[in-house]
Amino acid sequence: MLRVFIPSIRPIRSSGQNSSNPAATITPLERTFTLPAGPPRLGITGPEERNLKVIREAFGVRLAARGEHLRITGDDAAVARAARVVERLAEATRHGRPLSHQAVLDTIAELASDPEPSPHVPNLSTHHEEDRGSMRAGGGGMDVYLGSKRVRPMTDGQRAYLDAIQQHDLTLCIGPAGTGKTYVATAAAVNMLKRGEVRKLVLVRPAVEAGEKLGFLPGSMQDKVNPYLRPLLDALHDMMEFEQITRFMAADLIEIVPLAFMRGRTLNDACIILDEAQNTTRAQMLMFLTRLGHGSKMVVTGDTSQIDLEDPRESGLIDAARRLRHTPGVAMVTLTGSDIVRHTLVQRIVEAYGEHPRRQPPTLFLDDEDEENASTGSQDAED
Repeated sequence: MLRVFIPSIRPIRSSGQNSSNPAATITPLERTFTLPAGPPRLGITGPEERNLKVIREAFGVRLAARGEHLRITGDDAAVARAARVVERLAEATRHGRPLSHQAVLDTIAELASDPEPSPHVPNLSTHHEEDRGSMRAGGGGMDVYLGSKRVRPMTDGQRAYLDAIQQHDLTLCIGPAGTGKTYVATAAAVNMLKRGEVRKLVLVRPAVEAGEKLGFLPGSMQDKVNPYLRPLLDALHDMMEFEQITRFMAADLIEIVPLAFMRGRTLNDACIILDEAQNTTRAQMLMFLTRLGHGSKMVVTGDTSQIDLEDPRESGLIDAARRLRHTPGVAMVTLTGSDIVRHTLVQRIVEAYGEHPRRQPPTLFLDDEDEENASTGSQDAED
């Protein structure tokens, strides 16, 4: 029988260090580790040292992998956080579950906001525990179907978002790219499905092209709409096996549909997520919101800086936020650049484009007098 041994990452000490201390070599600005050889090394450094690059960029440290040694140099606090990321990469690799690129980014985001990172805190996104508690915004995370993986929010904004989903039947979430609007909502929905709180998961997206005219697409109706629904499938694949998703879709437990197919339906005991809602019209948004049935929860997400409609003022998301912000039972959540959990460059890109937006979206919140005028104007247009 073939046995594979994955060596653990071993810190080394200089001759001047106390040999009773098993920690890595610590000088005021440096920490040194011994790297394993072969595939385990790749699990730590990433292809073409991609993991080291994002750690270097996130914490402002110097990382050098030369031979069997990995050296981290920089500010004390930054070096400590970078070392914790390396330790988690090593631990995951040692157990035969190398972290994905997204999991590495999640770990970095967690430690960047932790003033004193604990030396044994498990990774946020691939958090393995025996305890199978319920969904809690600040607790042990949300159970999903992929092994013992658990998902929990990584920023204060995401925690407020998850709280809103738990406590309200309708939640509207607006925020820039990379803030986890879709991911957190999907994880919450999968958790509710697994715990039997809902009987069905419905993921909806408008089929609107991002500034391009693709013309007629070949294939069946499903083939035509699949490219628009792909982001929702990507989120699901991070929480369920492909075969399980296929079975659940065949059993009508999971449905991924374009917005145009929602008219005339009533969805009871379901969790319904509308993604990219900024690209709905006012009429489409009203149609979608009125699909909510008994025992159901609905989450609407969007980014008002990425409206692809011919007239951004027609965005159903902006209109719904104005009309429903004081409606009992409806939660409004706004995520900001500080909630971005993708590559650190994404936050800078969002900030740069925020200074000179490609199209200035309509003001989301109005004064009471302006809101009344806007509401009257909308009613006149609808009449």
